[in-house]
Amino acid sequence: MKNSFFNFILLIVLISFASCSNYNKLLKPTTDIEYRYEAAKEYYLNGEYSKAAPLLEGLIRTFKGSDKAEESLFLLGMCYYESYDYYTASQYFKTYYTSYPRGEYAELARFFSGKALYNDIAEPALDQTDTYTAIQELQLFIEYFPASSRRDEAQKMLFDMHDVLVEKDYLSAKLYYDLGDYMAYMGNNYQACIITAQNALKDYPYTKFREDLSILILRAKYKMALHSVEEKRIDRYRDAVDEYYAFKNEFPNSKYIPEAEEYYSESLKVVNE
Repeated sequence: MKNSFFNFILLIVLISFASCSNYNKLLKPTTDIEYRYEAAKEYYLNGEYSKAAPLLEGLIRTFKGSDKAEESLFLLGMCYYESYDYYTASQYFKTYYTSYPRGEYAELARFFSGKALYNDIAEPALDQTDTYTAIQELQLFIEYFPASSRRDEAQKMLFDMHDVLVEKDYLSAKLYYDLGDYMAYMGNNYQACIITAQNALKDYPYTKFREDLSILILRAKYKMALHSVEEKRIDRYRDAVDEYYAFKNEFPNSKYIPEAEEYYSESLKVVNE
């Protein structure tokens, strides 16, 4: 039994060594180019992306100016995409559609360039530079290929990313609200909360965070009136009353209605003094 097991392990090692040796030969420029091309595609189809990618990189240079260079470039992007290296994948897809704007894979390259970045976007609280880039890529995809079968998927990704940006704005607005009068000498935090939330609603009017942003605006207006200087007090309470009506009209069944009613009641007392 021990000898049989040893022989089996030895066979596996020999096969692996032979396979590695054959692959190393493929990497040499002296190897038949067509053979390398077919091997690269076979590695790709078998999901061996780490082996396909180096071959494809060499083939792009060797086949420069031909249809095979074009296909090799697109497949190289897909290798990185399937390996979850989304940033590198997006760069290769951009290189493809820039080099071959009317190429066979131009539609797919534009789509996957945006989708790769979409798959790699940061949490809402973090920097969203890549999210803006992904949005731009997918918007251009829809613009160039409005009849694409992938249009709906691209549109859904855009909506998802818009919500990420709105959530970031919501978190910023809430931070201003939570700061309240803290360090007020540097600026009005409640006013900053209101402006941030209003801008988010203006930029993304159909966001799923609309209700949360709207109640945050009402809260901030009430608190700003509550902590206001005497000469601005009445006007700010009136503003809170107006905001209450706007909120109740848009969200009559909101879970925040009891809270909104409280702000309204307290504001109205001051307005009617």
